[in-house]
Amino acid sequence: MKTYECDIVVVGAGPGGSMAARYCAQGGLKTILIEKKAEIGAPLRCAEGVSKKWLEEVGIEPDPTWIRGDMKGAIIKSPQGTTFQLDESKAGSEVGYVLERHLFDKALARDAAEAGAQIMLRTSCTGIIREDGKIVGIKARSMGEEIEIRAKCVVAADGYESQVGRWAGIDTTLKLNDIDSCIQYRMCNIDCVPDYCEFVIGSVAPGGYIWIFPKGNGIANVGIGVMGRLCKGNGDAKYYLDKFIAEDPRLNKGQCLEIMGGFVSTCPGLDCAVDDNIVLVGDAARIIDPITGGGICHACRTGMYAGKVLTECAKTGDFSKKALMPYEKMWRDRMEDKLFRNWMAKEKLASLDDETIDELIKMIKDSDIGEVNVYNLLKVVKEKFPKVVEGFEDLI
Repeated sequence: MKTYECDIVVVGAGPGGSMAARYCAQGGLKTILIEKKAEIGAPLRCAEGVSKKWLEEVGIEPDPTWIRGDMKGAIIKSPQGTTFQLDESKAGSEVGYVLERHLFDKALARDAAEAGAQIMLRTSCTGIIREDGKIVGIKARSMGEEIEIRAKCVVAADGYESQVGRWAGIDTTLKLNDIDSCIQYRMCNIDCVPDYCEFVIGSVAPGGYIWIFPKGNGIANVGIGVMGRLCKGNGDAKYYLDKFIAEDPRLNKGQCLEIMGGFVSTCPGLDCAVDDNIVLVGDAARIIDPITGGGICHACRTGMYAGKVLTECAKTGDFSKKALMPYEKMWRDRMEDKLFRNWMAKEKLASLDDETIDELIKMIKDSDIGEVNVYNLLKVVKEKFPKVVEGFEDLI
């Protein structure tokens, strides 16, 4: 059996994995990044929307190659049709880009490679290697061949389906209310506002929302997320999306160019995303925005944090759980309160009827909010509808 030796092996070449590999390699660590698919970034399972503000924070330079649309704002709708439109001056840090995600992912992997990481495609992790109870690498199948990759630490960046963390003994299980069932169509021949991302909440998407993200030339990503515990059957997400499209004259003459589906975790992160010789990042660590399901920025941040902490660990040769705990502190200091607040908001939103949601949107529309983000919206809701934020008032 062929054996590879490295300092760090990263499982999964999505945004979190590529960022971790990049920062490890920049720190002088011999890094191997493996990806089970034959092409990084494909097949696509993403709405492709991101905010702009965090890109500079993680060292990503916006590139027209992977930016499909530069959004001017957002539109939020209730099932009754009440609309709240945010322009760029109000959307602030929430305004963003619609990506060509497959090109974005390839660009991040390229950055990792340029920093010195080795990339291995069609290479699936099949297990953890332990010696005397200690993780010393992974087993994998590469191009049909069984191999071993020996490493001082493993980075699990294998997304929603993450098995690496579970194999290492970390509990990554999810409750049904912390899973959204999602389906998305890339549609053409539709009529949508070209520079605004649109969100529709309420009974049209129980516990979640419908999105329309324009990509230019009459093309948009039109998708839905439905809370798992509110699904009555396997095809519920498709049923709700098809019904919405059929009843919307802007969309019902459109055609599908691509269909994609999957699941998204909507919990506020694992209790602990590290153990001896292993770190979980991004979706694998359940670090994702619970109210939007957006995970690209969180994956990039946690990948960067992991890379920086592992670089420091390498200086002493200590990759124990204790030595890796600065990673926990970094992501929690930056994101934990927001994730928990948004998780609580998600839970409350799922319990509201359409009439209440309509009233909330009308109230927000009439309020004098500066920069509109989840935090500022909840401040207004707290003032007018205090029962909606019961249980997490102190975070607002």
